[in-house]
Amino acid sequence: MAETITRTLPAQFIEDLGRDYGTQIAALTSLPVDTTKFSPQVAAQDALQVAAYQQAVDPTKGLGSFQPFLTKASTAADAATALTGTGAGTGAGSIQSYMSPYQQDVIDTTLTEFDRQTQAQQAQQSARALGVPGAFGGGREGVLQAEFLANQARNRAGIQANLLQQGFQNAAARRQQDLANQQAIATQQATLGGGLQNLAQQQISGLGRLGGIQQAQSQAELDATRQAAQTEAYEPYQRLGTYGSGVASLISGYPVAAQTTSTPQASTLQTALGVGTGLAGIYGGLTGKNPFQAIGNVFGIGR
Repeated sequence: MAETITRTLPAQFIEDLGRDYGTQIAALTSLPVDTTKFSPQVAAQDALQVAAYQQAVDPTKGLGSFQPFLTKASTAADAATALTGTGAGTGAGSIQSYMSPYQQDVIDTTLTEFDRQTQAQQAQQSARALGVPGAFGGGREGVLQAEFLANQARNRAGIQANLLQQGFQNAAARRQQDLANQQAIATQQATLGGGLQNLAQQQISGLGRLGGIQQAQSQAELDATRQAAQTEAYEPYQRLGTYGSGVASLISGYPVAAQTTSTPQASTLQTALGVGTGLAGIYGGLTGKNPFQAIGNVFGIGR
């Protein structure tokens, strides 16, 4: 019985394109892609960022540079605190420590002069008493002398007390002024330290911002380089993909042709000869003789 085979085939040029596409994609995908050329990279810190960090952590610069001012402010504040007590005693910060070292000399000199004048006045009083009849050696002179000396003693004590009071008041005023000065120094040192700290923070922040801009630029350049390398590496795939899309579009849109192949049925004689030839081949292979030689001689075959 005859066998008929029908195949639906695209146009020859489309088949050729498909075969070419298959050859190219097999060759391309067999090659590994070197991904190291476009692996992600991170830009290093800019020199300005490094400088900002070093300045921030350096105890003698940046944020740490205000510490000496705070130390001085603390010292001045401690000194001021020591002056806020009663000021009793003779230690540092007491009223006695603010007394003039020349005060006692002033008191001694003043009282010495007072005593000298008292003696002079007493001598004058005695001289006047001598000129009064019956007064010399009398009780009246003694009374006058006693009263005069008593008044002078009171005056002398008053002068001494006033001098001591003046010295105390002056010392207290100087102590109070010293307290105000120490407080002002502490405030000034703290203000200077805070101002320096603000300046350092601004400088560090400025360096960090500038460095960040530079680092962002470097990162953008690295990313652009990586993207370019990746595009270059996958460009053959994109090109082949475009090629494949075109081939697929042609296959789907171009009419196809049907091809039919028929195999005719063998005749009885051909079948018999085929079977006989097969048997003869087997027999000849076993005996070395051809049993159909005579038949072949009749038809003029094998001569």
